Amino acid sequence: MDKKNTVIGVALIAAAIAYMFWMQQSAPPAPLPSAAPAALATGATPAATSGPASASASAAPAAVAAPVSNTAFASAHADSAGATVTTLGNRFVEVRFTDSGGAIRDVAFKKHDAKDRLIYPAELNGTAPFVFNALHADPMLAFVDFPGLDRGTRFQRVSSSSNEVVYRAVLDGRLEVTRRYTLAPDESDKTDPYQLRHETTIRNLSDKTAPPMKVALALGTAAPTKKNDDGLQLTTGYSTGSDQHFAKRADLESSSGFFGLGAHESKPSVVSPGPVAWAAVKNQFFTAILTPDEPGAGLVTRRVKLLADLPDDNVTAYGIAGAAQFDVKALAPNAEVKLASHFYVGPKEYARLAKASVFKLDQDKVMEFGFFKYFSQILLTLMTWIHGFVGNWGGAIILTTLILKIIFVPFTLAASKSAKRMAKLQPELAALREKFKDNPRKQQEATMGLFKTNKVNPVGGCLPILITIPFFMGFFSMLQSTAELRFSPFLWAADLASSDTVGHILGLPINILPILMGATMIIQMRLTPTPSMDNAQAKMMQFMPIIFTLFCYTFSCALSLYSTVNGLFTIVQQLVINRMKDPEPATAAALSPAGKPVKNVTPKK
Repeated sequence: MDKKNTVIGVALIAAAIAYMFWMQQSAPPAPLPSAAPAALATGATPAATSGPASASASAAPAAVAAPVSNTAFASAHADSAGATVTTLGNRFVEVRFTDSGGAIRDVAFKKHDAKDRLIYPAELNGTAPFVFNALHADPMLAFVDFPGLDRGTRFQRVSSSSNEVVYRAVLDGRLEVTRRYTLAPDESDKTDPYQLRHETTIRNLSDKTAPPMKVALALGTAAPTKKNDDGLQLTTGYSTGSDQHFAKRADLESSSGFFGLGAHESKPSVVSPGPVAWAAVKNQFFTAILTPDEPGAGLVTRRVKLLADLPDDNVTAYGIAGAAQFDVKALAPNAEVKLASHFYVGPKEYARLAKASVFKLDQDKVMEFGFFKYFSQILLTLMTWIHGFVGNWGGAIILTTLILKIIFVPFTLAASKSAKRMAKLQPELAALREKFKDNPRKQQEATMGLFKTNKVNPVGGCLPILITIPFFMGFFSMLQSTAELRFSPFLWAADLASSDTVGHILGLPINILPILMGATMIIQMRLTPTPSMDNAQAKMMQFMPIIFTLFCYTFSCALSLYSTVNGLFTIVQQLVINRMKDPEPATAAALSPAGKPVKNVTPKK
C-alpha cells in the first residue's frame, strides 16, 4: 500500500509539472503588431479626433473594433468624426472630455514620485502614463443606448475652466440635458484628486408631461493591463449599501462547465438588480467607481471586443464594460431632475478607497479581498505605513513579515517545544500501543496520561500553521489587486506584482524567489521534529515543498518574498529551539494504564 501511495503522489507531481509546461506552451498568442495591441498593453490613448480644445488628439486607429453583427459581445468605438476634446487636470490625473456624448473619453494617471518618475506608467520603465478607458464601448458617464443623447450625439460645450466643464444638448426640442463635471484639485484632507463631481440635469421644455424613463450611464471599459494579462480580474461590481456583488468577464463567456455541470453559452450582457449605492468597473490595478447621490436601479455588464484584428476566441481581445441604470420619474412641463454623483477613476489603493468612506459607503470593498479580507486589510495597512519609512515595497514586505513573526514568537515557541517533546515521546507511545493493543480505552487513557505528565499538547504542533495560513491567504488576496506593487522593483525583480523571471529553459520561466521559497520549506521541514507516520505519509510530506513551489511559481513574486522571509525566520527560530534542553520524558513502563506513575510497593528489607 505504501508503494502504491508513493507512486500516486509522484504521478500527481509529474502531472502538475506537465500541466505548467503545457500552460506555458499553449498561452494565447500575443496580439499582432498594430496600433491597437500597443494601446491595449500600454494604456496609450486610442481614437480621438482633433478639436480646438485638444492639441494632442489624433485620428482613430484602424485597430479599434468596427461594429460587428455578433451579439455575444459589444464592440469598441472611436469618437464621432470631428469631436472636440477638452482637458482638465491636476498633478495626479489628466481627464479628457469629449463633446461626443458630453462625457469623459479617458483618464491618464500622470502622478510622479520624488525622482520625477511616473508612479503608474503604461509599461515597465515607460514614460507614458497608463490611460483608463483608452479603448472603450462608450465614453465614461455617457448615456448608453439612448438614441439622441448617446455617444453619437454632439453636445455643445457651454463653458470650461481649469477645473470644470459644462455640456448641453436638446433632444427633439423636448428635453434639455445639461452635464457639469468638476475635477477635484490636488490632494488635501477634504478632496481626492482622482475624484470628480458629476451632475446631469434633465429639464422638460415641452408643455406636456414627459413619461418616466430608464437611463444608463457608462462606467467605462476595463481592459487587460498588459499583453499577457488573461483578464481574469476584469470585473464589474456594485454595492447595495450592505452587500457587494461582482461579475467577471468570464461570466459572459461560453463555458463547458465542470464535466458539463454549469455549462452555458456566451451572453451579450448581464443585468443585476439594484439598489446600487455604488457601481464599479475594474481591471487588476485600476478602477472607476460611480457613487450616486440617490441609489441606482441596476447594473448592466457587457463583454467588449477591443481588438478587431484578433479572432473571437482569443480572450486577450476582450475587456468588460459596465453601466449604472437609473429610473427617472415623469417630468411635468418645465420640471427638472438631477442625476448627481461622485466619480472616482484611479488606482486600487486600499488606503485611498477606505478614506473615500467620507461618503459613508464601503468603496474599499471594490478591492475584493474575499474571505480573508481582514487579514488583507491589516497587512496592507501595516505594509503601507512601513513603506512610508523605507521607501521600497520589497523592504516593506520584509519588515511586515518580520513584525508578524516577532508578534507570534510566543505562540510559535510554545508549539515548537510541544512538537519537539512529542517527537521524543514516540518510543513511549509505540510501547503503549503494543502493551494495550487489545484494549483501546486503556491505551487512550495511558497515552493522555503520558501527554499530561510530560506537558505535551498533541495538537500544539499545528498551531503555527493555523496562525500563518490566514495571513498567507490574506497576503495572497491582497497582492491580486494592490496597485502600489505594480512595477515596483526589488533586487533582481523588476515588478513585485509579477513573477521574477530571469530567463527561460525549454520555454519554462526561471523564477528565483519561488525556488528560494521551496528551499526554505525543505530546510524548515528537516529541522522541525515530526511525530512518526507511515512511509506513504512521510514521502508525501517530502513532496509538499515541491507542490507549494509549483502553486506559487507563476504568481506575484511578492508572495514568494513574503514566504521566503517567513521561512528564513522560522529556520533560525527552530535552530534555537533545537538547542534548548527539555526534561527527559517519563517512560511508558513507569506509567499505569491511567497515565499515573506506578507507586513502589516493594517491602523494605
